[in-house]
Amino acid sequence: MAIGKLYSVYDRQLLAEVDYQCYDESRQNWWGELTLTEFRQLRDGDGYLIELADRRQGRCSLRKKVNRAVHGLRPLFCYNFRGNGLLE
Repeated sequence: MAIGKLYSVYDRQLLAEVDYQCYDESRQNWWGELTLTEFRQLRDGDGYLIELADRRQGRCSLRKKVNRAVHGLRPLFCYNFRGNGLLE
């Protein structure tokens, strides 16, 4: 997995660092999975900007996949992300 950043698309505020894996990076549609590196809950839906390890960015939507909890530790949330348009 690679390390990236997740921002709010509205004010470009950093929301969290993420471990991510892209499964498809076609020219117009791309998707993958990400896990937040720290405890934080995000809403499902649009309004996110992901920055990949190679500094490319694109708008995406999130959908919570699973809560990966380890007994005694705060849960880390895993999301599917999906974007369309070019990663620039």
